[in-house]
Amino acid sequence: MKTRSFLTTLAFTTLLVIALVALTTAAVAESIKIGAIYNLTGGMASLDVPASNGAKLAAKEINAAGGVLGRELELVMYDGKTDAATIGNAATQLVESDKAVIMIGFTDSDMTLAAAPIAAKAGIVFLTSGATSPRLPEQVPDYLYMACFGDNVQAAAGAEYAYNTLNARTSYLLIDKGMEYTLGLGKYFKERFMELGGKIVLEDTYQTGDTDYSAQITKLKRLGTMPDILFISAGPDEVGVIVKQFRESGIEKPIFGGDGDDTPLLVQIAGKGADNTYFSTHSLMDAQLGTDAVKKFIAAYQAEYNAPPENAFAGLGYDTVKLLADAIGRAGSDDPDAIRKALQETKNLPGVTGVITYQPGSRIPQKGVTMIHVKDGKFTLAAEVVPEKVPAP
Repeated sequence: MKTRSFLTTLAFTTLLVIALVALTTAAVAESIKIGAIYNLTGGMASLDVPASNGAKLAAKEINAAGGVLGRELELVMYDGKTDAATIGNAATQLVESDKAVIMIGFTDSDMTLAAAPIAAKAGIVFLTSGATSPRLPEQVPDYLYMACFGDNVQAAAGAEYAYNTLNARTSYLLIDKGMEYTLGLGKYFKERFMELGGKIVLEDTYQTGDTDYSAQITKLKRLGTMPDILFISAGPDEVGVIVKQFRESGIEKPIFGGDGDDTPLLVQIAGKGADNTYFSTHSLMDAQLGTDAVKKFIAAYQAEYNAPPENAFAGLGYDTVKLLADAIGRAGSDDPDAIRKALQETKNLPGVTGVITYQPGSRIPQKGVTMIHVKDGKFTLAAEVVPEKVPAP
């Protein structure tokens, strides 16, 4: 009797262990897998690292509050290394091996285009945190959504602010011809500034990776009379160097740019030369002057990473995951088609970088633009702008 009792107990214990292992395995499998690719190294890292940190913070908060549909969000994160081939491989891995139900990432349009078509081919949405080309949705039909405004919106805001507030009537235009972001931003600024009555007195280009801008500076100085402003359409890795060299040449006119300027590198490299620069971005990360949502986010980010958010892209990464979680919750499922349908129906969702609404037929949210003025080495609020007119994509 004792032997039979022992064997019965052993069998029961074994079955219990097997059941617990099965339950544990099922619980892990029940996480909702979100593929995330950000350039944690390379030329876009100063924007993508903050965005990835914001995304991870949002996922942590959501999971701590019970997850979505009673399940945890699992960010499967890859470093794109600012390299198209690496990004393509990561996207393929997320689809084929990791079985992600959606992909997020990037703050640059070229990088996004290296991954989003792979997601679309697999029938899953790619939601970009900060790639701002308004042409992206048409380049990846149906499956590419943006959590940010388009470059035509921010360029129009910059042009209107320069013309209406600073009374600028003439502008110099310098464009990096190697990036879709910079080409589009410069084009949209020129279109809106000239439509307002402004004049582009000189237009010039450079190539991504250039380090010497003396030729461009020489051509500008040959004008004799300096234009009212300089609009420099640059990526985050070059803008600080460009501004530094232009200032060291004696050019003190206001310099304008887009959200590629929203990087610590601007002040770190240009130093005092960064003063009197203006750029458009997604929100002001300021613990005193920011909105209540921004202040709350800054406190949470500081607690998590022992440093304040480096720029607005941290807020965009955070909003991206919150937007996705909201869509999954409303879909009632992690089915990719259900997520896509719910995402399109997003209305009045509050975020760190503004309220998010997708109009029928549009995959770019309607959002205002924050204009930043660099003064005494600090990013300060110049204005919140909703452009009166926006160039077509």
